[in-house]
Amino acid sequence: MTEPGSLPLDDLRVIEIGQLLAGPFCGQLLGDFGAEVIKIEDPGRGDPMREWGREKPYGKSLWWPVVARNKKSVTANLRDPRAQELVRRLVADADVLLENFRPGTLERWGLSPDELWKINPRLIITRVTGFGQTGPYAARAGYGSIGEAMGGIRYVTGDPDRPPARAGISLGDSLAATFACLGTLVALHHRTRTGRGQVVDSAIYEAVLAMMESLLPEYQVAGYQRERTGTTLPNVSPSNVYPTADGEMVLIAANQDTVFRRLAEVMGEPELADDPRYATHSARGESMEELDGRIARWSSTVPADQLLERLHGGGVPAGRIFRARDMFADPHFAAREAIVRLTHPELGEFAMHNVVPKLSESPGAVRRVGPELGEHNEEIYHHLLGLSADDIASLHSAGVI
Repeated sequence: MTEPGSLPLDDLRVIEIGQLLAGPFCGQLLGDFGAEVIKIEDPGRGDPMREWGREKPYGKSLWWPVVARNKKSVTANLRDPRAQELVRRLVADADVLLENFRPGTLERWGLSPDELWKINPRLIITRVTGFGQTGPYAARAGYGSIGEAMGGIRYVTGDPDRPPARAGISLGDSLAATFACLGTLVALHHRTRTGRGQVVDSAIYEAVLAMMESLLPEYQVAGYQRERTGTTLPNVSPSNVYPTADGEMVLIAANQDTVFRRLAEVMGEPELADDPRYATHSARGESMEELDGRIARWSSTVPADQLLERLHGGGVPAGRIFRARDMFADPHFAAREAIVRLTHPELGEFAMHNVVPKLSESPGAVRRVGPELGEHNEEIYHHLLGLSADDIASLHSAGVI
């Protein structure tokens, strides 16, 4: 069991030189479980994520404190050979170098894997890009939205009579970062056997493709192309969003035979479970539109709270469509500590999602919000690397850090 005050990855040092989301979200995940994440940012403006987000009270991004949580910020102009030398000195005692620049960027800076392994053969080099380190598209700019398009999820998302839609989050970037984190942990485990590091190559389009279930064999074997189906899945019924008497939306998922029988009981129409149109999974799929209409007419006569009480009491999976305000008010979120509250130096109390997943013996923790630009320069450059105050001042005045 983890000792009090310690975290499961607190013996790891990660040097993060990426920006925006695809790389830094991987760093956030590692930092959540205790890794020391030293984030290197451009001395002029830092990671552009410092400016991103729709709402910016007092001119402050609400996204940056989340994706940079638990990290340390130092500044370095990586296009300058003197800054590149600082990176070499940092990786000499690091476990992971994390980056999400276009392929070839590290190589142009003299920081290729082969060069870095001369300094530290145990180093894991985690690289997140749009299309991977190899292949004919490797050099292309690869944003998350393009990866979502090529990975297949955009085509199947939305209503059938409209162009493909996007999720309200940066799904492709986050998926690539999550798989990068998985790959990093696998590479670290492999290092315990071999003593050597390796490259973790996580591509956005491949991370999206990995979530596409049986889409490929459906086309290759059965000649079937999945299409957009709005709020439903083809031939899976009932599993949809239904209206309530007070204008709320409730999702009911009762597509299994035994669960549909429970739903029919709750609706006061137990005979529906034996009706040939609805008695089996396949029959309900064929009668989806008719069945959805029947359930919607019933649900729209009951207020949401009463509807959910009846459904849950009858053993039917159902839930309200949550907005942020619902999450703050929900007792289950509170009991599970799904939302953690920290203190932001300028914004005061600052809420964000907690660490996922929960580990029984060695849980992670959110210790602090994202740092100010260059907040840890003295700690890293002076105390860790041993640079003198004069050296730091000289590098700063030259725009190197």
